[in-house]
Formats: sequence, structure tokens, C-alpha cells
Amino acid sequence: ICEHSHRGPVFDAVLDEAVADCRTVGGIPDDYEILFLQGGATLQFGMIPMNFLPEDGVADYPDTGVWTNKAIKEAKAFGTVNVAFDGSACGYDHVPTREELSLSENAAYLHYCSNNTIFGTRFDVPPETAAPLVCDASSEMFARPIDVARHALIYAGAQKNLGPSGVALVIIHREFMSKAVRTPISMLDYARHAKGGSRLNTPPTFGIYMMGLVFKWILAEGGLEAIERRNEAKAKLLYDAIDGSGGFYRGVSRPECRSRMNVTFRLPSEALEKTFVAEAAAEGMDGLKGHRDAGGVRASIYNAFPIAGCERLASFMGEFASKHG
Repeated sequence: ICEHSHRGPVFDAVLDEAVADCRTVGGIPDDYEILFLQGGATLQFGMIPMNFLPEDGVADYPDTGVWTNKAIKEAKAFGTVNVAFDGSACGYDHVPTREELSLSENAAYLHYCSNNTIFGTRFDVPPETAAPLVCDASSEMFARPIDVARHALIYAGAQKNLGPSGVALVIIHREFMSKAVRTPISMLDYARHAKGGSRLNTPPTFGIYMMGLVFKWILAEGGLEAIERRNEAKAKLLYDAIDGSGGFYRGVSRPECRSRMNVTFRLPSEALEKTFVAEAAAEGMDGLKGHRDAGGVRASIYNAFPIAGCERLASFMGEFASKHG
């Protein structure tokens, strides 16, 4: 695919199929545009307020972790940000309840991150707001069904569940898109990307091709309902190992907010955590060291991760607790 023109018939077919399959997978209504953009999710942190946050306006941002904190900093360059929930006060151990949200009147939009990779929390359902809802779904996009119609814009970096890094999937309601408060340069203008069919310049053709294959795989596996059931079963194995350890393992997230993509937990001491990570790596289970901002242990079990891996880790956790508990 890298040898074909991005405006030739071969890539035309690849792009058309990717858009159609994405719409089928996500149950995306016809009044939403599906865009494949560059810059990953990080560019969206600035592109969204640049387009939709008036200089004299306000947007609501619940701060539930590192990525929302980065998004808040970018948005402040364009207007006022109301931090509708300060998760740092509780160590980011949960996402806000409805009562904990402090919302603005006439907010331009509410931006939230549906799954927080570093601390292992997620929104079970989207926040309730009268403002247009914008979701960073990067780390769990198409890991479960999503109510697209409740959202004005959903975006996701591809690299967790959708394909190679460097591509961002953006799903945006056409009416919301038409309400842009600025006319930025063309590469930062959603309307121009939509009009150009995600091809204002040469797009990341290989990344889009791979995403198209992932959409077909999801459909072949039974769709998002089947993917969600599998992810629930995988996560349950690890959370059961945590909860059944008699306190040897302690989950970082409150149970009602637990992520199905990133299982985070602590051991009785940092020394034991280092030993756990080292012994697990020796058994072929690598990448378990927690993020530097959270510490502890983190098992990332995205869509493609096999259930056998979770079974093996759960068994190892039991063995390790018996040995060191």
C-alpha cells in the first residue's frame, strides 16, 4: 500500500472500506464525519479548543489523570478552562460521580477521557452535561460499545486498539463541526479535513490500511459486544487475583471505576514490586512496571492481548503472594 498513490483507485478503495467498516463497528450515525488525522491524540488536545473554545468562553474539563491534565494545559491557550473535577486531590483513584462534577453554565463543551491508562480508571458511562460532549477514547476505543449519539466529538490515537501510532481517529457531528469559532490553518480545520476526505495532504496510508484491517477483525470476532465480553473476562481474572489476595495486592482504582484495559495495583512494598516485575519478566511477562506517575504494577490488556496471558499472570500473582505474603 505504501507504493500506491494516496489519490489512486487502490487507496480509494482502502479508505472507503475503512470508513464504512468503522461506521459499522461503532454504530456511527450518518450525520457524523469519520476522519483519519495525523498528530495522534496529542494534537487533538490543542485542535479541539482552537476550533471550539471561544476566547471569551469556557469549557469543562474533569481532570482524571495525566492525559486530561495535558489537554487542560493546551486548552488554556484559547479560552477559559473550568477544571470540573480535580482528581489530583484523591490521587486519581476514581473518576467523578455526577455530584462531584462542578459544571459551568453555557460551557462550549465538556471534555473527558473515558479510560485513564496510568492510574487504571474509567468512566462506566459518560458524564452527564448539557454541553456538547467531547471524549478522548484513545486507550479503549472500540474495546466496548460506545454511545456515539451522546457525543459531539470522539477521538482516539490508534496505537492502543486500532493500529500503528501516528494516526488519530476522529468522529465528529457535522452540526458541532459547523460551529467552529475560529478559522485555523487548513491542517487544523476539521471542516476542511472532512471536505478533503482526510486527504488534505498525503495521509498515513499504511496506518489507515492497518486500521481498516482491525475494523474487519472486530467485525469477524462478533463486533463490539463480543470484544467487550472478552475484555471483561480478561480483566476479571486479574481483579479477582487482586481481591482474593487477602490484601497482599491493593488496586489503585476504586472498584466502581476500574479500567478493563489497564489493571493497576500495588504490593506491600516498593522492593516487592521490583521483585514482582523482575520475576514476571523472567517468566515471559514483560512490561508490568507501573507508570512513573503512579508506581506499582500495571498490566495493559488491550483488545489483541490474549486471555491466556491474563490466566498466566493471575496464576503467577497467586504464586508470588503465597511465596512472599
